[in-house]
Amino acid sequence: MGASVGGRGRYMAEINVTPFVDVMLVLLIIFMVTAPMLTQGVDVDLPKTRSVRTLPAGSYHLVLSIRKDGGIFLDEYNVPFEDLRQHLMNLVVVQKKQLYLRADKEVPYGVVVKVMGEIKSVGIEKLGVVAESGEPNATTPVSRQTAQHTSFYPRGASPK
Repeated sequence: MGASVGGRGRYMAEINVTPFVDVMLVLLIIFMVTAPMLTQGVDVDLPKTRSVRTLPAGSYHLVLSIRKDGGIFLDEYNVPFEDLRQHLMNLVVVQKKQLYLRADKEVPYGVVVKVMGEIKSVGIEKLGVVAESGEPNATTPVSRQTAQHTSFYPRGASPK
């Protein structure tokens, strides 16, 4: 490694790149293994539907998940229901992010409505609902997460 003194008083510039390549391959394998684990989030059994679009990638949105045991998560962080309003205000309203709701299909309807009431009371007017595609085809895998935008107001009505 580095410069070594050669025969007749000259420097011979040789760089041994084998250790560098070995380290880079190990780092590549580590990133390939850990990257899918970072994007999974909370495990929720989503309901299936027909007409949906793919959930957008990026950091301009947050996902609010409700598990069948009643646990509420903002992305992968557990949030008690009592603190949900403050977290939504700080993370969604102030930062102007899009919110998506993922609820397990086993969650009682009353719990989902209660959470949606908190979302609306904070001032969030648009809510994306996450579901799985109900019709598998050759191009779309069944487990792909999809989202559909929903508004709290009926068609033609607007907030006051």
